[in-house]
Amino acid sequence: MKVHALSALAIVALSPALAFTVGNSAKKSTTALSNAPTSYWPVYGAVQRQAPNGVTNGYGQASASDSAGFFGPHYKQAARWRKKTKQLATLGPASSSFEMVEKLFLAGADVFRLNFSHGEHAQKKELLDIIRQVEAKHDHPIGILGDLQGPKLRVGNFANPEGEMLQAGQIFRFDLDPTPGTNQRVMLPHPEIIDASEVGHALLIDDGKVKVTVVGTGPGYLDCSVDVPGRIKDKKGVNTPDSVLEISALTPKDRADLEFMLQIGVDWVALSFVQRPEDIVEINRLILEHLPHSMIRPHVMAKIEKPSCFEGNSLREIVNLSDGIMVARGDLGVECAPEDVPILQKLIVDECRLQGKPVVVATQMLESMIESPTPTRAEASDVATAIYDGADAIMLSAESAAGAFPEESVLMQQRIINRVESDPHYRMYLQSFDPPNDGTAAAAIILAARQIARTVNAKCIVTFTVGGTTAQRASKKRPDVPIMAVSPLKETARQLAMSWGVYSEFSDADKIDTDDFRSMLRDACNMAKKKGLVETENDLLVVTAGFPFGTPGAANIVRVVPAAGPSHWDSSM
Repeated sequence: MKVHALSALAIVALSPALAFTVGNSAKKSTTALSNAPTSYWPVYGAVQRQAPNGVTNGYGQASASDSAGFFGPHYKQAARWRKKTKQLATLGPASSSFEMVEKLFLAGADVFRLNFSHGEHAQKKELLDIIRQVEAKHDHPIGILGDLQGPKLRVGNFANPEGEMLQAGQIFRFDLDPTPGTNQRVMLPHPEIIDASEVGHALLIDDGKVKVTVVGTGPGYLDCSVDVPGRIKDKKGVNTPDSVLEISALTPKDRADLEFMLQIGVDWVALSFVQRPEDIVEINRLILEHLPHSMIRPHVMAKIEKPSCFEGNSLREIVNLSDGIMVARGDLGVECAPEDVPILQKLIVDECRLQGKPVVVATQMLESMIESPTPTRAEASDVATAIYDGADAIMLSAESAAGAFPEESVLMQQRIINRVESDPHYRMYLQSFDPPNDGTAAAAIILAARQIARTVNAKCIVTFTVGGTTAQRASKKRPDVPIMAVSPLKETARQLAMSWGVYSEFSDADKIDTDDFRSMLRDACNMAKKKGLVETENDLLVVTAGFPFGTPGAANIVRVVPAAGPSHWDSSM
């Protein structure tokens, strides 16, 4: 017996004029595709998904469904594939082999971070190639984030190799004189700091171990009173929590690293030392200037680590100009009071959710696991708090890059994610924060899809998307069920690996017939089965798409279909 379509809920089609309006409302999304050819589907060839002989599911073993029928047990129904909060893992000396990268992926990593503060370009390219090999083996899009170092503000050298011990209350001078420092002064080779500092401004040395306050200024120098005593050594870092410096967030090294990232094809670029919205404008301009022809623009992630980001409307504007945000709690925790950081974290997450931008919480999440196979209870609670706050993703730094237990640290985050997401309080917290719609028809379609999925108890929401706008709209609403995003651009599929609840899938032009919506519905069912999102032939999918296909953000169709496929549909499908 055929399963009949739920026609009362089935389809909402907009007029061409309204569809055009929806597309225009998402105009800013077109920058991501500025270098793409006019026709997106036929341009990108199929990804070669190589697997060992006999491997049918990309996991290193034959798929259980091969012997159990179309809707038999599926390896992607395991906990690693059911989480909605995403995981970033930084690669480094402890995680530079194919074997370890694969272990981190299977433990839960959705995006890998390449830290350009360390290592050579050749090493980064080698790691990128390894990630792409893991991606091909497991037939699953993996995001790659290149993290720019940003300006490093440091004091000069001292005559004493052991540095100098500063006493509370003493006056200490920072100047531009290259003469080795003494107990009374040292070179500060950053005239921007001297120019921007005013009496009463604080300077933090060596991550705040030494704190001084400016009590006098002059041409090329600052006289400071020591508030928190301690030893200053050569090349220790300087933080300026009270000053906005007239320097670019991109050093010459960063510009060279950015060009290299664009050449090798990273999916995300993280910008450090963001002080103001203009910093995001600058990197977006540089990306468009240096992006190789036919390459898709990477998404830009602003790292929020300076107090100036919270002045006036700066945070709102930075989030608006960026494609994603990282709560960089390392420097943020140095320049802001410790008791303020949890509040600022929630403020950043809420602003990102309001604007529908992915937000990552990072730094010292499982710090003790650099040396220990288990975290402290406080660390586990910290990870859980970020998830309860509604973050799209959480990140590991040294834990996975240089620690003794990289795989265990990723797996621990995955366990915490799954535990929190199974807690009824988590769903209650998510629903208590419902970002308003932008008033477009596309937003209404996505909202309807979420409500339909809840009403008919659908297993997932499927979005056909070119640039990822539709999938991000769906993620913003935090639906109860997974979002499967199908895109003809592998770059889009990889970028969506950062978004909450999105299971992305790359499908080239040879596999999708955009002129035949029934064919697209059939393919949606097959892909949902492949990803283990459906279990029985009666499971329902809520499918959204936009026609004409390829118009960013123009979702104007929603359809409910049984997972069994065309043989079980009636003629109205």
